[in-house]
Order: sequence, then C-alpha cells, then structure tokens
Amino acid sequence: MKIKFSLDWLLVFLPVAVGLEYVRPEAHAWIFVASALAIVPLAGWLGHATEHLAAHTGEGAGGLLNATFGNAAELIIAIAALQRGLYDVVKASLTGSIIGNVLLVAGLAVFAGGLKYRTQRFQAVAARAQATLLTLAGISLIVPAMFHYLAGGKAGQQRENDLSLEIGLVLLAIYAAHLVFSLVTHKQLFSGLAASEAAEEPHGKPWGLGKSIAVLAGVTALVAWMSEILVGSVEQAAHSWGMSSLFIGVIVVAIIGNAAEHSSAVLFALKNKMDLSLSIAIGSSIQIALFVAPVLVIASRFVGPRPMDLVFSPAEVVAVVLAVMIVGEIASDGESNWLEGAMLLAVYLILGICFYFLPEVTANAGTVPATAPSAGH
Repeated sequence: MKIKFSLDWLLVFLPVAVGLEYVRPEAHAWIFVASALAIVPLAGWLGHATEHLAAHTGEGAGGLLNATFGNAAELIIAIAALQRGLYDVVKASLTGSIIGNVLLVAGLAVFAGGLKYRTQRFQAVAARAQATLLTLAGISLIVPAMFHYLAGGKAGQQRENDLSLEIGLVLLAIYAAHLVFSLVTHKQLFSGLAASEAAEEPHGKPWGLGKSIAVLAGVTALVAWMSEILVGSVEQAAHSWGMSSLFIGVIVVAIIGNAAEHSSAVLFALKNKMDLSLSIAIGSSIQIALFVAPVLVIASRFVGPRPMDLVFSPAEVVAVVLAVMIVGEIASDGESNWLEGAMLLAVYLILGICFYFLPEVTANAGTVPATAPSAGH
C-alpha cells in the first residue's frame, strides 16, 4: 500500500481548519496547525491523481506531467502567500523546500536504508547530473543577492526585479533542457526510475481520464483553500510561538508540502531502491529552484502587490550552497551508507537551529518589500 493512504486520516483536520477559521478566527496558532496537517494528505492525493492522469498519456508527456505537478502543493501555498504580499514567507519556503529535500528527505532515506543494507548503490551519472543542476540553483540564488549587496541598494528595486525576471527565464530554459535530457536524449539513464515507479503502482485498473481530471481539479481546489487559510494565520502563529516567519517558512511550511515525498523516499530506500529515492529528493529540489521559483517571479507581477525578486537573505543563500555542496559529495560515488545519511541530517539540524535563533530583522534585511507585512519576533 502506498504511503499516501496511511496519511488519509489527517483529512479530519480539513473540516477542523474550516471550522476554526469561521468560528474562532482569533485562534491563529490552531488554525495554522489544522490547515497545515490537512494539506499533508491533500498533497499526497495531488500526486496520486497526477500519476493516474499520466497513465493516459505517452511516456514523454507523462514524465512532463509528473515533473510539472511534482511540487504543485508548494506552488499553490506560495501563490496564496504572494497574494497577501508575504514575500518573506514565499522566499523562505523556497529555501526550505530546497534544503529540506536534499538534506532532510535524502538524509532520512539514506540513513534508514543504510541501517537495513550495509551499502546501497545508485546510478552515479544520473545523480551527478541532478547534483550539477542543484549547483546551478545555488548560483541562481547567489547572483541576485551579490548584485543587491555589492550595489549597496543603489541599483533600485525595479532593476533588481528586472534582473530576477531575466534570471528566472534562464532557469526555466534550463529546466526545459533538463526535461529533454531526462525524458528524450538520455532517458536510458533514468529508465530504471520509470520501471520502479511503475512497479509501485497499486494493482488494479488505473482511473479513467475523467475521474483523474476531476480528482486533480477537486484536490487542487482544496489545497488552494487550505493554503489561503494557512498563510492567513502564519504571521500571527509565528508571533504567538515566538518564532520568526523566516523559520516558519524555511522549516515548517517547507515540510508541510513535502510530507508525502518524505515518506515515499524513505520507503523506497528501505526497499533498496536508492535511485528512485534520491531522484525524489534531489529532483524535487531541482523543480523548486528551476521551475517553481521563476514561475513565482513571473506570477508575482500579476497576483502580488508588487513583483517579487530573487534576492534572498545571506542566511538563505549560504544554507542552499552548503546543502548543494554536501549532497554533491554524497552523490558523486554512486554509493551510500547510514553515516552519510546521518551527516545530511546533522547539516539540516544545524541550519534549522541557526534559522530559529536568527533575528527576523537581520534575516530579512533588504529582501522584503516595504509593502509586505512582517511578523514580529
């Protein structure tokens, strides 16, 4: 049985979140918790519906569909935050998703699999190709921040917005090239992943096309509803817990949208399918950095109070670069063991502690537009 079904009991928090939102709107902390827990199984069903819909398309179109909707939950949450001008939360959730996937998800998978198997092997060429794309993701965060701080703020917000938009278009182009590489020209490197995914499909006839589309549309609407409730309570919840919105975005919100993937990656590692496990973890980070982030930059020009740039705080940039460095080292030799998983988890824990103690005003200096609301500490 796939892990998404074991998370279905969390759907009970969907009516709880709705009830609290309309009956006790002042209970921001409880509303945040309930809506966050409700999104976890909904994200799993979003992926489930996408898989069934992909079964009705060709291999290339199916791969494109899975790649595009792989982080739909995170994208919906981020767009809801954009509409409210919560740029700090949006950027923090992007950072958190990137480091969370390559450190927490991959770390848990490598550690759990390593406890069961002395050494686990995976396709080194494919893993290195993905690690190289992650390095590009790190560069895409460094350059806008470098431009901002070297210019000392003299470049102006409009120039930084234009810079971010043009970098975002480059990232989308590279993401498209990555899809061609993995689905067309070098699909043999990833053929084992497709076979493993097919083997994990539940027995029985796939959903019909109409049902797949209906479920995908319905779950997307529910995720959007819960995301609206979630971001509406995030600042007040962070304030009541004495946390910065940076920490909430980097750690809490990022984990929420990836919970189903976390569990799946660990399960595949326990079945000694490290190729698929690492593909889930690293591939999800690639989608966030090369697809979701530039899409949000473009979308902010239409749904936000002002355009969003890609100028992340120094702490966020350093966190991503460090995460990319260590996962690149682990993915380079095609082998993994439990100690490497423990090291990935240690780095994630260290970064999490840093974000927890980092003052909000320091973390967000120069990154949050003046019109965006900011949580108190």
